[in-house]
Amino acid sequence: MDSHLGRFLMARRAQVTPGERGLPAGPRRRVPGLRREEVALLAGVSVDYYIRLEQGRAETPSLNVLRAVARVLGLDPIAQEHLFRLAQPDREPEPERLVIRRGVTDLLNAMSEVPAFLAGRGQEILYANLLGEALLPSSYPGPTRNAASHVFLSPDARSYYVDWHKVAEETVATLRHEYGKYPGDAFLKNLVAELSAASSEFSELWEQHDVQLKPSGLLRIHHPIAGRLNLNYEFLITGESELIVTFRPAGDTNSEAWALLEDHAKSLRDSS
Repeated sequence: MDSHLGRFLMARRAQVTPGERGLPAGPRRRVPGLRREEVALLAGVSVDYYIRLEQGRAETPSLNVLRAVARVLGLDPIAQEHLFRLAQPDREPEPERLVIRRGVTDLLNAMSEVPAFLAGRGQEILYANLLGEALLPSSYPGPTRNAASHVFLSPDARSYYVDWHKVAEETVATLRHEYGKYPGDAFLKNLVAELSAASSEFSELWEQHDVQLKPSGLLRIHHPIAGRLNLNYEFLITGESELIVTFRPAGDTNSEAWALLEDHAKSLRDSS
């Protein structure tokens, strides 16, 4: 049993208060959130079994036990799937490195009215159409570009992302989901190790074990040329470890700012 399971369980039970589960807090609580024995009681398993589960010494738990623990910890469907993956001894094989298909790049180029990207595992940006290139700040040098690294390591990230803390939390939670899906992936392990060593904020968020896969939402940025842009994004999953990310202006985005982004895209095309 992978030790990641125990760390995940401990991190998630620390986020649930006794009051949220109808238990008295008591005057002498030495740990945040729920105690092990409280999780065991609410999940309907023995304390000894739950301790062994957190320590990685339990036999492969049944789905009923995992569902009960997930219910007690308040895990959403994505986090519950992550729990199941960590608890299973037969992991999915490491996926092969992605080969960028010509048809996909042609599709992105045809989406000329919106910024569009092809992203791979570990939030690698593998390809961008012209407006996509214009949307990226200068701190995204190629050919290897990584969204997670930009969020935590680039000096302009906090000024580029209006809601930097929200973006940082979602970035780590999405990476955690992928890490659980491909636990043997060397690229993901190296990326997490690099970010953990270089950014204390990444390390703290990583240890919270939040898991998320948010296929759509709002991203607010302050573009160095266009200025403030509010963008609705969508994830379009095209393969086992690749997805297309598209952006379109939200209703309150200034038309002048969008025009400046388009002009910047044209200047990039003319200079290439």
